[in-house]
Amino acid sequence: MSRRRTLSTKKKIALLVSAATVAGGGAFALAATSNAASVQNAQSSVACQGLATALGNNQKFIADQKANPDAQSAARIANREAVIAQIKVQQQASNCVVGESAQDSQTGQQNAQPPAQSAPAQSAPAQAATKPPAQSAPANNGGGAAAGGQQVCNGSTVTLSGEGGAPAASSNQFPAGTKLKVTNLDNNKSTTVEVTSVSGSCALLNNAAFEQVREPGKFLIRRALIEKVG
Repeated sequence: MSRRRTLSTKKKIALLVSAATVAGGGAFALAATSNAASVQNAQSSVACQGLATALGNNQKFIADQKANPDAQSAARIANREAVIAQIKVQQQASNCVVGESAQDSQTGQQNAQPPAQSAPAQSAPAQAATKPPAQSAPANNGGGAAAGGQQVCNGSTVTLSGEGGAPAASSNQFPAGTKLKVTNLDNNKSTTVEVTSVSGSCALLNNAAFEQVREPGKFLIRRALIEKVG
């Protein structure tokens, strides 16, 4: 009799342990599923798209430097690798896929720009003589921003390079020292910055400059007006 009671008690303990294990495993699976569901990508989040574009632009810059190295390439690459690490930290903090890259996203848009710009050139000579309509476009940017500015990079989105320091920009089309005015048409905020380095797109703003024109929670400006002002 005592032996049967002992076996019965052991079986009860084994059943309790099994039940606890199954319950714990289920809770872990639910938690893992919940965490996975909260992660977003560039297609589902504007913030994630902006960070992915910034990461891709820096990766492209590094690839270009490795393909065409010069005396400063090693230092530039080391700097951009540090920037990429910081972008990945921001991706994790924003519940984005860490390491997701939208490389060449802006380059493709720039390659599509020349046909759009060539259309006005094929118009009647009378329009070429009447330049005031061409100057009226920058006026949509809210007042005195249009003074002498030449609109460039039509159709380009603007994102951040991830670099620190005073407000500045980097570009693959304008040399260092060029001044660009970038206006976010979604909130009518603008900033005028100097190009200080090379990047993989028409205009990338560093963190300080991007903060001056960004919308809260967004790392990408879809509707941007870029002007060369100096």
